[in-house]
Amino acid sequence: MIRPPQLVPGDTIALVSPAKAIEASYIDFAKHYFEDRGFKVIVGSGASNTYRYFSGTDTERANDLQWAIDHPDVKAIVCNRGGYGAVRLFDLVNWANLLREPKWILGFSDITNFHCLGLKLGIETAHTSMPLNFQENSEESLESLVNVLLGKENQYTWNTHPSNKYGMATGDVVGGNLSILYSLLGTPYSPSYDHAILFIEDIGEQVYHLDRMLMAFKFAGVFDRIAGLIVGGMTDMKDTAAPTLWTPEELILEHTKYRSFPIAFQSPVGHVSDNRAFICGRSATLTTTENQSYFFQ
Repeated sequence: MIRPPQLVPGDTIALVSPAKAIEASYIDFAKHYFEDRGFKVIVGSGASNTYRYFSGTDTERANDLQWAIDHPDVKAIVCNRGGYGAVRLFDLVNWANLLREPKWILGFSDITNFHCLGLKLGIETAHTSMPLNFQENSEESLESLVNVLLGKENQYTWNTHPSNKYGMATGDVVGGNLSILYSLLGTPYSPSYDHAILFIEDIGEQVYHLDRMLMAFKFAGVFDRIAGLIVGGMTDMKDTAAPTLWTPEELILEHTKYRSFPIAFQSPVGHVSDNRAFICGRSATLTTTENQSYFFQ
């Protein structure tokens, strides 16, 4: 995997909006945050625009992303928010320029599309918080993002969960939003799960849809190939009027039955305030014990 160069104070970060529209106030907050950390910040010309659901037409959003990729001073590209729309830019951007001048792409949720594309290209990306969430994020969440940019290692520990499976695994990190990973199964952009540490999170899904996605992962052989599983926020899950009464933990354990890899639930990643950074494509170690879960990358 290609590792984009680490940043130093004074380097330039670009803020772009490749998906849903976002209010300018969130972008301004993030701009000041990064400037206070010593970085220069430039904002895409269409970052706070609105076109229907999106922050611009597909072409306008792709042009902003291309501008950030091609800009000679930009060392990192921070996506302002998710929602939907990143996948529509796959065929509209010259990604080869990112390989010629590697730079970080950061974000989560719908930006999982770019993390999967990065794995396909062979370049590391970072699953991190985004400007939409900066004001509600934990200090540890934002610090882990900055650590990625500065080339510092991240180590996380969190309390064990009764549903955890204990053990230790080492492998390249793959993952992000489960709905996005599910939507890419069977396409050229679905990542390799061989010996990977998979992390998943989601928000606002029906519980039966979570079951459907996990069934697809099982049938696709994903759970036969991974080395470990990290389960982040399964936020605002909804049950039907005639309830299934399933919990996310129950479903995940059912679909990974007879697998020996460790599983760490309630991990600090996803649509939660404590949304820590995970570098996609880089090796990491996951350990789960009776007392805590531990992640080192």
